[in-house]
Amino acid sequence: MKSSEIRQKFLDFFETHGHVVVPSSPLVPGNDPTLLFTNAGMVQFKDVFLGQDKRPYVRAASAQRCVRAGGKHNDLENVGYTARHHTFFEMLGNFSFGDYFKRNAILFAWEFLTGPLNIPRDKLWATVYAEDDEAADIWLNEVKIAPSRLVRIATSDNFWQMGDTGPCGPCSEIFYDHGPEVAGGPPGSEDADGDRYVEIWNLVFMQYNRDASGELHPLPKPSVDTGMGLERIAAVMQQVHSNYKIDLFRCLIEAAARVTGEQDLSNNSLKVIADHIRACAFLITDDVIPGNEGRGYVLRRILRRAIRHGYRLGQKQPFFHLLVDDLVDVMGQAYPELMAAKKHVAGVIRQEEERFAETLENGMGVLEAALAQEGNMLSGDVVFRLYDTFGFPVDLTADIAREREVRIDLAGFEVCMAQQRDRARASGKFTMQTSLEYVGLPTKFHGYETLQHEAHILVLYKEGSRVDFIEAGEEAVVVLDQTPFYAESGGQAGDSGELLSGGGTFTVRDTQKIQAKVFGHTGMLSSGRLVTGDRVIARVNPVARINTAYNHSATHLLHAALRQILGNHVTQKGSLVDADRLRFDFSHNSAMQANEIRQIENLVNMQIRKNHEVATQLMAYDEAVKQGAMALFGEKYSDTVRVVSMGDFSTELCGGTHVQHSGDIGFFRIVAESGVAAGIRRIEALTGEAALAYIQQQEQQLQQVSDVLKAAPQEAALKLSQVLDHVRQVEKEIAVLRSKLAGMQSSSLIEQAQEIKGIRVLAAVLENVNIRTLRETLDNFKSRLKSCVVVLGTIEDDKVVLIAGVTDDLTAKLKAGDLINFVAQQVGGKGGGRADMAQAGGTLPDKLPQALTSVTGWVERNL
Repeated sequence: MKSSEIRQKFLDFFETHGHVVVPSSPLVPGNDPTLLFTNAGMVQFKDVFLGQDKRPYVRAASAQRCVRAGGKHNDLENVGYTARHHTFFEMLGNFSFGDYFKRNAILFAWEFLTGPLNIPRDKLWATVYAEDDEAADIWLNEVKIAPSRLVRIATSDNFWQMGDTGPCGPCSEIFYDHGPEVAGGPPGSEDADGDRYVEIWNLVFMQYNRDASGELHPLPKPSVDTGMGLERIAAVMQQVHSNYKIDLFRCLIEAAARVTGEQDLSNNSLKVIADHIRACAFLITDDVIPGNEGRGYVLRRILRRAIRHGYRLGQKQPFFHLLVDDLVDVMGQAYPELMAAKKHVAGVIRQEEERFAETLENGMGVLEAALAQEGNMLSGDVVFRLYDTFGFPVDLTADIAREREVRIDLAGFEVCMAQQRDRARASGKFTMQTSLEYVGLPTKFHGYETLQHEAHILVLYKEGSRVDFIEAGEEAVVVLDQTPFYAESGGQAGDSGELLSGGGTFTVRDTQKIQAKVFGHTGMLSSGRLVTGDRVIARVNPVARINTAYNHSATHLLHAALRQILGNHVTQKGSLVDADRLRFDFSHNSAMQANEIRQIENLVNMQIRKNHEVATQLMAYDEAVKQGAMALFGEKYSDTVRVVSMGDFSTELCGGTHVQHSGDIGFFRIVAESGVAAGIRRIEALTGEAALAYIQQQEQQLQQVSDVLKAAPQEAALKLSQVLDHVRQVEKEIAVLRSKLAGMQSSSLIEQAQEIKGIRVLAAVLENVNIRTLRETLDNFKSRLKSCVVVLGTIEDDKVVLIAGVTDDLTAKLKAGDLINFVAQQVGGKGGGRADMAQAGGTLPDKLPQALTSVTGWVERNL
């Protein structure tokens, strides 16, 4: 039975038993930034189990894509070398939210396994928590499993909990017996770690709430969370012992063999590559980009491990991205989002392959040399150098070392990492503001409705400490009971303005959240005195606020335009919106072309001219996303969210301040497009009067260039091209003349060559030449003098330029690099190069003649 058939039979079975089939959620948990990746089917229902969310159904079933790599699930080194370790897998699950409990959960599982899948009853074993008599009774008296195949487990393996406190409960696991030909004992036995008995389904019964003291309290509505790995059950159904032999993997392993040229399909490197393309492709589909932190670094580690295994198979050219098409063929029907993102996924992977290829070969050379020298332990210094200089994740180095039966010094690596962090801190040019301790009322925000509001001072902070009052000239942070000031959030800068009281004026230069719902107004008391409890008029700077609104609303239009022009793979990766400009970071794996920038700019300005009403609406998070509102991955949203829409062109979840109509923005101009990280681009833009001023400045500069060229502005480009052509021609003529001049000088200089122990040595100054002419002259001297050492120098722009050459017959004793450094030190410089040719520079031109006279002595000493 194919994996796709098993997946569909599972969903169909539970749908006929009253379950709502829910699509797989993304691998990046949208509402839980504390979790690195979705690693189980229950993740998308976490808030339901915690009672913080309600769904219109009480039974659900899903086929959930999952990633377990990084954090406590970091067993990357085992992937490809064992039968069942994977970075990516699919979890089939059925869930009950206060509806059915143990009896139905067990009966559903048994019916599906022995019915639609037709697994023989005597091949199935079950475990229950040692104290769970209820579950044991169901297995023995209703399912009628043989008592010899039901095992009570007393350890935590059969008791699940979400955390130290909260929902928890016993588990019941179902195992498949592969038969006596496979080593291993039944669950709970001393040989349980063998491969004969494989867990295929885990049924979790959430029936308790554990409090801070550790005591268990029954939940009013017990729930069920189950999970069955598709790959494991497919191995059972396809009668193979290793997951890597199921249909899903066979196709990918064959594809990996095709692109690497490896013929042995049992090679572990092919298994690694086949596993990793699934994880990498789905992570990129779900908007993760290779990077140096968090989720991006986990993706980079997986990618680079796959690339290294291709290198191990002899594949030195980018190959990994070629497997995306094969993966889409295998899994695209079940996951249409993968098919839609195919081109983007392949592009990101190829970019990372090319990036790593630059250092992989050099890094492997360093590693091979170290492995040959360091015995059975690779030092922490080497591991750190590979990480820091060549981009080798630690587990990649460990992977290679393990193949050679060499351990790595992790403790030494951590020491090197700590030293690097200390150096980084020491060189930092900023200090963190002391965190402000606050216990009290939240700040009530009125900034959507008004720019001025009466308030009372709740707390004053000076130099990080709470004070009762501040005097004129003192810096402080003021917390108010209510405010029209917007606190920095979602990429929008905090408001500036002033707080006016009968006793003084406090100038607010920034507003930040010191807690989730507590606003701190940072600034200086310009005059008078402020005391805790004072009544103030909080007044926002209206010019800065409206300019910020222009830029924020334009950012929404820009985001929508980017997705329309470049594709739906574009998502926001960061933004900065203030009164002066906007900056928008987004996922895209190549630099934008000039015509794309113009298209986007034109589209945004078209939407501005349409003068859309900018509407805001509060609604449930799920409803907002269902209606197409863009939500940012990694952001934690409350149940009720604010939706900002501009006609049918842009709809986003946003708490920022905006214009009333898109036409208020006036004009939009992109001023820069650049890359900030692998797969992430940045656009900087201006709006309104700032954009107009930028255009006027460009026109003024164009006019100045036109005046210099004595051409009309529309003819300036052609005239400049003609000038540059003329300059290039003149430079060629100058080069010819310099070469002739050098030739004339060299004819007389060659007679000055001295002979030392049978070797001709020449050190001389050439005038009015450049480095290119020096090289040509050096080659000429080496050719004519045969066995020789030559050092030539010149002065260019008040700087010394030096070149040294040694003929091949002498490089065993005399190195051009050593010689050039000896001479360069005397003229205030340094240099380097090969044994036969080296260059240097210096800052002391008056020392050049004397430095050249020292060459013969150096040669004599070193022969």
